Amino acid sequence: MPEMRFTVRWPDGQEEICYSPSSVVTEFLAPATTYTLGDFVIRSRLALDKASGRVAAIYGYRCSRAEAQLDRIEARAKEFEDSAEVQCLRIG
Repeated sequence: MPEMRFTVRWPDGQEEICYSPSSVVTEFLAPATTYTLGDFVIRSRLALDKASGRVAAIYGYRCSRAEAQLDRIEARAKEFEDSAEVQCLRIG
């Protein structure tokens, strides 16, 4: 299962490299694409939940790094208005 990193630019201009244990993130996010904050959080939640589920199917336990990444995204998102925009810069 290939680990992936996706880089996002938050509404305040800060960039962050995020982690996914699976390439499934590419089903939910696209590079060079801007999302409203609410949409980005939902897409991240779906992607990281599915990725963690894939880990569980193979190893018998969910991916704690994916779940920690989602916690980080959700906590960071609370700093901004739901209508703010987040840009996915790259995935790889």
